[in-house]
Amino acid sequence: MDSPFFRFDGASDHIKHEPRENGVILRHVSGENGCCAGRERSDPEEPAFSYRSTSAASPAGFGLSKEWVWLERCAYASMKGFAIGAGLKGGLAAFSILARIKRRSSSRKSVSMSDRDSVVIALKETLRYGLFLGTFAGTFVSVDESIAAFGGADRCANFIGLLPHSPLLFPSPPLSISLPFPFVLRTAGWRALVAGGVAGPSMLLTGLDSQHTSLAIYILMRAAVLASRCGIKSEKFGRICRPLAWAHGDIFLMCLSSSQILSAYILKQESLPSSYRSFLNKHGGKDPILLQGVKAIASGKALENLEKIEDHYKSIGLNVKLDPDMKVPCSIVHGNQSCAAHTITFLLQAYGRALPVYIPVYLIPALIVHRQGLLRRPYSLIGKSILGIARSSLFLSAYCASAWTWTCLLFRIFKRCNIPMVAIGTFPPGLALLIEKKSRRMEISLYCFARAIESFFTWMSDIGLVPPSKEIGRADVVLFSLSTAIIMHCYSQEREVFRSKYLNVLDWVFGIPSTYKKDTQVDANENKKSLTV
Repeated sequence: MDSPFFRFDGASDHIKHEPRENGVILRHVSGENGCCAGRERSDPEEPAFSYRSTSAASPAGFGLSKEWVWLERCAYASMKGFAIGAGLKGGLAAFSILARIKRRSSSRKSVSMSDRDSVVIALKETLRYGLFLGTFAGTFVSVDESIAAFGGADRCANFIGLLPHSPLLFPSPPLSISLPFPFVLRTAGWRALVAGGVAGPSMLLTGLDSQHTSLAIYILMRAAVLASRCGIKSEKFGRICRPLAWAHGDIFLMCLSSSQILSAYILKQESLPSSYRSFLNKHGGKDPILLQGVKAIASGKALENLEKIEDHYKSIGLNVKLDPDMKVPCSIVHGNQSCAAHTITFLLQAYGRALPVYIPVYLIPALIVHRQGLLRRPYSLIGKSILGIARSSLFLSAYCASAWTWTCLLFRIFKRCNIPMVAIGTFPPGLALLIEKKSRRMEISLYCFARAIESFFTWMSDIGLVPPSKEIGRADVVLFSLSTAIIMHCYSQEREVFRSKYLNVLDWVFGIPSTYKKDTQVDANENKKSLTV
């Protein structure tokens, strides 16, 4: 027996009565600017509680029926998310272990024990990050599909259509009545926002006791960039957001971040995360004893470790005599070398230290993002990767070398060393980012800016100006969830603000249909005035 079937007709703004089998479910019409579009039920044998899944065409794998395509999409998203998380973390851990083994100089037995522990820790971290991204992808897809199923996949879905037929509530003869606004669910406009926020707490799988403030702040910066791009192309907020489109904003952001990060490196390393502190100590190229001497002079304290500094230089074959009344710490930084000679020698050494950093940074994403291109044109992509490794290594080595060059130059010009001089002298090294490719500059500056923000607030909390982050609870999870909500909303509604390589990866993981792009372009051209930015 047929039962009434309601739908919202966007052209007439009326509810229309149509007889359908199993008509307890809303009939979906073509979506508008949505993550996915609904469809009409043309097959009489197809259940009424059906809509086109937000996934792409069902790959040959599980072979599920149409009603269960959403489950297939969730499974594929989880597996792909796990593969990316485990691949990235595992690859970086493997390179780290190999580099540690290479520079190890202790006995074989101690090496074996230490390496075994490192491998176990690396495997645990790899599994945790794989579960983190796999759960995030699966949760996002599950929530997205659930809202689409119960609320309608289209931009305009009728909530009344979800109600069962009852002669008391809805008469069986055909009718046409006005649809009250509160009963309209516009799920495509907010579905990804909710799904991204709900998926955010999956970060807890990386460890309940380990906070990831830097990662959360970095993702928040990425979300802010996407939001600003949306604002720039908006008619309402275009003028307000226009300054954010400054061509050299990434360079300025890098210089600002450099001032905070390098000042903390010299004056207060405790404000930096341990892993990042280790990175800076390695590429900064200076023994902690030397940094303590520079810190003492900049803070106006007496030099109490002169003998240790001289002993350090003796251990590397240099005979350096230091003046206890020195005002400029150049002799502490580079011994008997001149500032110019030190810049050249440090640059060459820093380049050798930077190369192992960027090999996995370029090769691992190439295997994920350009996996098909590597089979078609391997020599071209490998050549670009080698060029990118060389270029990025030059950036990092020039950045570290110029940090010491600028501070030495400033100290010698003004014949003094204090905290403001350190902050000013560490600002220009950010100009080294000009060596990098334009497409990578914003990525690097945002990463450094996230580290700088974390260091700044940690510094402020140590002196009592702001409460410690541990007292706020898992603020990193809150920030991450807020950020992923914004990012996934932009991914669903404002896809043009993403770069193509990131969009391809997101589409590959979350299974958004390729037809969506064409549908969205058609809808955008026909309904420019009605689109919500």
